[in-house]
Amino acid sequence: MPSLWKRITFSAASVLCVGSVVLLVVALSTERWVAGRILCKTGAEIVNASHPELEQFIGDIYYGLFQGGKTKKCGLGNRRSKIYIFPNLVRTLNSGLHMMVILFLLVAVGFALVSLSFCIYNARKVPYQSIKGHKGLYLWNFIAAFFASLGLLCFLAAVKHHSLTERVANHRENLFVLDVLDDSLDWSFWLGVGSIATHFAVCGVVAMSRIKLPKPEIKKPEEPTISSLDLLY
Repeated sequence: MPSLWKRITFSAASVLCVGSVVLLVVALSTERWVAGRILCKTGAEIVNASHPELEQFIGDIYYGLFQGGKTKKCGLGNRRSKIYIFPNLVRTLNSGLHMMVILFLLVAVGFALVSLSFCIYNARKVPYQSIKGHKGLYLWNFIAAFFASLGLLCFLAAVKHHSLTERVANHRENLFVLDVLDDSLDWSFWLGVGSIATHFAVCGVVAMSRIKLPKPEIKKPEEPTISSLDLLY
């Protein structure tokens, strides 16, 4: 049976692993990986809009790994539409890179669950094999953080080098051309970054479990000493 300190630290590590899994699952399922502004270039050119009038043709866009949405302003009022990455839009994107992002994040979720199971095991029992103890936990958390980092880097490459936002914005636009004025990473992406940070926090907590706390010393009651003078009395 592990000591009280080890049970506390591994229980805290288990909570962090659960937090990492939740962060990744929420990031995968939400639509706020990227948010930006889009200009209806065709509508602005038709009316020859000047700088102050361009605001009437600027809409917004947001999307995630599976779906998103956009508001288009082309002089006909606000037109909101839903964006679905699968099954059609992904064919116009770099589909291999997009699938790699999803695959890497799913693998990271899997290794985070493995790390969680090992944390629970160490909180209940003392492992006889090093791979089931501290070394194993360092390994699983490193692998989970590594694959999550790969997924985020692939997504960054798609956004910055493959014009991902522009392709998503102009999907199924036959009459109008939409220009991306600016786009930025939104909170769903940063949830993935938070998951990576959580795995490093798990490693820190696991390292703390190896600290040996001083045991409280129990003083034994002093036995009365009998001197030769006491014997005379």
